[in-house]
Amino acid sequence: MGSLAAKRALVIGVANERSIAWGISQALHREGARLGFTFLGETLERRVRPLAESLGADLISPCDVTDDAQIDALFAEVDRVWGGLDVLIHAVAFANRDDLSGRFVDTGRDGFRLALDVSAYSLVAVTRAAEPRMKDGGTVLTLTFAGSERVFPNYNVMGVAKAALEASMRYLAADVGPSGIRVNAISAGPIKTLSAAGIHGFREMLHVAEARAPLRRNVSQGDVGELAVALCGPAGAGVTGQVLYVDAGLSILGV
Repeated sequence: MGSLAAKRALVIGVANERSIAWGISQALHREGARLGFTFLGETLERRVRPLAESLGADLISPCDVTDDAQIDALFAEVDRVWGGLDVLIHAVAFANRDDLSGRFVDTGRDGFRLALDVSAYSLVAVTRAAEPRMKDGGTVLTLTFAGSERVFPNYNVMGVAKAALEASMRYLAADVGPSGIRVNAISAGPIKTLSAAGIHGFREMLHVAEARAPLRRNVSQGDVGELAVALCGPAGAGVTGQVLYVDAGLSILGV
């Protein structure tokens, strides 16, 4: 029996087999969790559905996290299939590519609003929907990056969005804690994913991280998945409102 046997886990944000959320999903599945997945649009559905089916997913549903009606429909499907929820993985972020380059000061109002809506407010929206379904307590887990605290080239508005995400995580943890629900964030080191491909110079960032990190390596989706399992299972029972780093130690360095 795995540490998450029969736990019902909804994963929002898998894009393809390189997604950090996919690494988490594989680890949850190994520990016995029952899985549900979302997708955004037909293109992503073609990528996500075969992955979800390979893990025997109980539900595969569309969801645009900027649309409250779609969030309501998603959780109605959760009710129909599972009748409740134990784990929610939030792995959603987006900013216009043009807002990730140049100067942050030139970020337009619409681009700023979009990045904060998709990348930060969506955690609030889905946690609000999940709370009444987690009748016996549960876990909400989101993904962040060190650009929330320090300036990274070509990260710009996404760094601000991740800072808002982390602050939201803490306030949510305080709100839903009395219901036995824990809310945490994993801050992963640079990993080659679909979203990372939109960051100019990301390949160089990977090389620098590997050369400088105390463990002298980059981390993988699997590394993140192992921590996610711990946080969602008994090992994380007393942990909430925290940002936990999986970055081979890179974040401890001053230069």
